[in-house]
Amino acid sequence: MSINPLYYYRLALSGYFGLFALLMLWNTVLVPTTGLPVALILLVTITPLLLPLRGFLNNNRRSCSWMAYVSMIYFIHGSVATYANNSERLYTSLETLLSLMLFFGTTLYVHYTGKQK
Repeated sequence: MSINPLYYYRLALSGYFGLFALLMLWNTVLVPTTGLPVALILLVTITPLLLPLRGFLNNNRRSCSWMAYVSMIYFIHGSVATYANNSERLYTSLETLLSLMLFFGTTLYVHYTGKQK
């Protein structure tokens, strides 16, 4: 049985773009903060996702590996915030789910493309 690695890559892409959209909407439209500037919060939350983006979009295995590492930051944040914050539990649970999609998609894509070569 042959597993198509592009399936996992598409899973990772959907997790990435879902996480990116969630973070942008969450910090600007859904629950904007009042204590800090929105631009600063977006800079801190979005920048790690943008670092390996170029290679990730070009199916670079090394960038996909780095994207898996970066997704763990969002998994930890989502897990802790889901436990600690009742008012935003939906958004933090969605962050956890999307970061897991990104992690497993990139990890399995790198694993199965390594088997082909």
